[in-house]
Amino acid sequence: MSSTTSVIRIAGLRKSYVVPEREAGLKAAIRSLFRRKTREVKAVDDISFEVQAGEVVGFLGPNGAGKTTTLKMLSGLLYPTSGEVSVLGHVPSKREKSFLRQITLVMGNRNQLTWDLPAIDSFDLNRAIYRIPPDDYRRTRDEFIELLELKELMRKPVRNLSLGERMKMEIVGALLHQPKVLFLDEPTIGLDVTMQRRLRHFIAEYNRRTGATVLLTSHYMADVVALCKRVIVIHHGRILYDGDLSGLAGQFAAYKTIEVTLEDTSVDLQTYGEVIGKDAGKVTLRVPKAETSRVTARLLTDYADAVTDLTIEDPPIEDVIERVFAQAAPQEKVA
Repeated sequence: MSSTTSVIRIAGLRKSYVVPEREAGLKAAIRSLFRRKTREVKAVDDISFEVQAGEVVGFLGPNGAGKTTTLKMLSGLLYPTSGEVSVLGHVPSKREKSFLRQITLVMGNRNQLTWDLPAIDSFDLNRAIYRIPPDDYRRTRDEFIELLELKELMRKPVRNLSLGERMKMEIVGALLHQPKVLFLDEPTIGLDVTMQRRLRHFIAEYNRRTGATVLLTSHYMADVVALCKRVIVIHHGRILYDGDLSGLAGQFAAYKTIEVTLEDTSVDLQTYGEVIGKDAGKVTLRVPKAETSRVTARLLTDYADAVTDLTIEDPPIEDVIERVFAQAAPQEKVA
């Protein structure tokens, strides 16, 4: 990728912390007063990637992988230990007004709205902070309210909203100034399936209408599958994969699933692979990826008259991600 056209550019980015540690007990506490033992925790360890204008990229990893730390450095909340960071041509840690007006950071477990006031009051405050022209503000606000079906909730104090309603209000508040770059950290966490679907639709629509660049972290793979063509997988502060979501299974999946629908439901297919499901004549087999063609040919030969349908699929993306994580080793060391 060419850095001259990249909206987000990271090169050799590192963020580490030195934290004290000691054993339990009074003796250990006294000993630590004279000789403190520490260890270096590498939250982000030499990562590099670029994101182009208009891309929606999934940033995946388990808890503690370095996702939120990276987003905080990209938004200027944390200063890197080393490396280079550029967003829209700005160095985020400088926190320039022209930079802050063009980005937003939404964290699913953090609130920006005033708890005791209706959300509309917080929206008005954001309008003043970002100096949004009144006509533009009203047009954008009303459009978002309609898209997220919030009209009946605008006068209720934030504390009286459900988690899903409050999260939708948070999204609106974060996008009123129509940022060009969205850093979304678990925006659908804790929401029910219906609310997750509505927020995904809203994010996709915002990206389509404005051409905004989105970097999304989520533990809900439905978010990633619905919104992201490209994913970056990080674990122990290091990037393990950066590429198309569709290519992730091809690179890391060790098996495929074969679904066979049979007229004769008494047929035993255990010799063809691991049976992981049976339902009304449909048998699901898990087979090594390298054996898929051979097993399929055997099934069609041995049960030519009994097989009414057969499909081959990659494993669920959640399983593939778990396999990626399993291949990583811890990167911590004692200082």
